[in-house]
Amino acid sequence: MRLSQMLFVTLREDPAEAEIPSHKLLLRAGYIRRIAPGGFAYLPFMWRVLQKVSQIVREEMNAAGAQELLLPQLQPAELWKESGRWDTYTKAEGIMFSLIDRQDREMGLGPTHEEVITTIARDMIRSYRQLPLNLYQIQTKFRDEIRPRFGLMRGREFIMKDAYSFDADEAGLKQTYQKMHQAYTNILQRSGLKFRAVDADSGAIGGSGSQEFMVLAEAGEDEILYTDDGKYAANVEKAISSPPAAEASPFKKYEKRETPGTDTIEKMCAFLKCSPTAVVKNVLYQAVYDNGRVVLVLVSIRGDQDVNEVKLQNELTKLADQYGGNTVIALTVPDEAAQQKWAAKPLPLGYMAPDLADDYIKPAKPQPVGYKAAETIAPKFLRLVDQTAVDLKNFATGADEAGYHVVGANWGAEFQLPKLVVDVRKAKAGDRALHDSTQTLKTARGIEIGHIFQLGTKYSKAMGATYTNEQGEEIPLVMGCYGVGVSRLAQAAVEQSYDKDGIIWPVAIAPYQAIVVIPDIAKPDQVEAGEKLYTELNQAGIETLLDDRNERAGVKFKDADLIGIPYRIVTGKALKDGKVEVVKRATKGSQEIPLEKVVPTLKEWVKEG
Repeated sequence: MRLSQMLFVTLREDPAEAEIPSHKLLLRAGYIRRIAPGGFAYLPFMWRVLQKVSQIVREEMNAAGAQELLLPQLQPAELWKESGRWDTYTKAEGIMFSLIDRQDREMGLGPTHEEVITTIARDMIRSYRQLPLNLYQIQTKFRDEIRPRFGLMRGREFIMKDAYSFDADEAGLKQTYQKMHQAYTNILQRSGLKFRAVDADSGAIGGSGSQEFMVLAEAGEDEILYTDDGKYAANVEKAISSPPAAEASPFKKYEKRETPGTDTIEKMCAFLKCSPTAVVKNVLYQAVYDNGRVVLVLVSIRGDQDVNEVKLQNELTKLADQYGGNTVIALTVPDEAAQQKWAAKPLPLGYMAPDLADDYIKPAKPQPVGYKAAETIAPKFLRLVDQTAVDLKNFATGADEAGYHVVGANWGAEFQLPKLVVDVRKAKAGDRALHDSTQTLKTARGIEIGHIFQLGTKYSKAMGATYTNEQGEEIPLVMGCYGVGVSRLAQAAVEQSYDKDGIIWPVAIAPYQAIVVIPDIAKPDQVEAGEKLYTELNQAGIETLLDDRNERAGVKFKDADLIGIPYRIVTGKALKDGKVEVVKRATKGSQEIPLEKVVPTLKEWVKEG
């Protein structure tokens, strides 16, 4: 392609709306243009990148035995109500664009396609002889992000590959899952990216287990915890570990002490001259279930630890049926406005005890006939204790009175141990690994590019998708799902590899592999050599741009660096010796190569990647 004929405009300054380097560079280099919040036009350079990523994905999925299809983006709400996810996606997470059509039917724009594919399986899979089956598509998805940001990283529409597998049993699912794990590893390796596969929380998709594929980058939204021995890696939301050992409590007897101005663990420990590992802190949350029921949750946890709210929400979801619901649609630390709705009196914030009295919750008012009890606030605190706090002896904690704590307290004596013992602590760097106590967790930042799930029978049971086994029994299909963010992968590649001058594309997904720059189009020898190399390189299968614009050489060189084409060939001063300058974008190393050796040299370099 000739650059003079392309839709190509670069910017010299960083756009005001761009926050991270990759977003800035894709805008500056003319790859994307913002049309609306979270919505971008993919310009010619970016579309070539996306096609290359899609092709790598397609080849690896096909090699793993998957079949490509295309599913509707507009989906009827009835399917989502069958699976029980309509309220989760439209209310709890709120990420589905929903609408009412002219026949008054509820519809949604697909953020994912489990319901649609399960419907197809229900209608078309009859026998075990049709299994295993793996179906995938590459398509635009829609998610109503509350705050779209970071360009293609968190948009409201994006290109994604999603696959769905159907097996006869869990053993078959595990085999398919491993095939997908290998396929995703191949995709990222072929794309030239550094990555980690990490254990992850399954979120609203559900299922028994999942892994995320994280492209490593400092601007990654996700924190990864891992060990140097390579045997453990997890998203911080899912990570597990052993906390540091608790120090012995300095308190020998139970007593109440005045502790003015100590409403934080740090201030309290400084005042009492104790380690936070000798403290039980009590954190209050407000959970709202999908039926409107509000539950006040008091979590007791060791003072040096923090609550992992994803783990907490998962624990509360397990208890949903006790409150007449199915899932938690909101989990917050109640602010003053929220407290006013249910608090009977001011809370001793910063000084709460594990047995904070239930009379802090306003008693329910008599309600008219027909009023739904599920819309009320639960009359008692739901009390949970994290495992880190269970074995503490002679601990310090709040006294339920501002400016006072108690010390030397024990479970079973001064405080009753909550019946629900949970693991809701947030693992962090420096913790001991569970698989090897000599290994400590280290931290890195990552960008989630792929996520694979073992769904099991969650959707097939809910939607009646069964097959007949060899004994003639109707058995629910065992499912898995597997997503790759195609457009996100493209931007993640930029976030992982750039410098002060612009993008550094991996050869495999660069829009073009080489660019021939004619420094001065007024010089016939430069033009002739440039045209000849441009033709020969393309004929040799090396995707090559020709910068034949009537611009200064400096502008052309800057643009070549900005757009990040892996190899730059300059038909400049070296022509007098029958040579051209060839520059590697990744290293900026340059060398002069005879004209006749340019094509074989570039073919070798491109092959090496």
